[in-house]
Amino acid sequence: MPVIIIGADTEVGVAIVEALLSRQGEVRVFVSNPDAAARLKRRGAKVALGDVSDGSHIGAAALSAFDAVLIAEAATDDRELSFASDEAAVFAEWAEALSEAALQRAIWVGDGGVPEPIAAAVAESAAVNTTGRGPSDIAAEVARLDEAPTLG
Repeated sequence: MPVIIIGADTEVGVAIVEALLSRQGEVRVFVSNPDAAARLKRRGAKVALGDVSDGSHIGAAALSAFDAVLIAEAATDDRELSFASDEAAVFAEWAEALSEAALQRAIWVGDGGVPEPIAAAVAESAAVNTTGRGPSDIAAEVARLDEAPTLG
């Protein structure tokens, strides 16, 4: 089933894309770095380039996807955010995008649990904690969850 990775232009995001491209299924990415977009497109991902705080653009890219992988770092690193003033506002934009695109599941990649607005926007959600873990370990866990019949 189609999956979209928001913030795939982070180190962890690239590892997740690689892990998901190795299996059957469509892999979409939403990134803000044009160089990363070109690299990921050459690897076989379907790429949307834009501001990760633009919920309407993310929602359009996520239409007909089943899972979304949300990389918290993309809301907190040094990239420009034109549609949100802080990470909570970015997370609210992401939640609205998931809801509008009617996604079923969200896999949160970051410290802590899935933020409430995101958990409320989908039928199922799960968190992959990044504390003390390397990108390949995180990517393997995301790939396992993406293939799982349920996230519960």
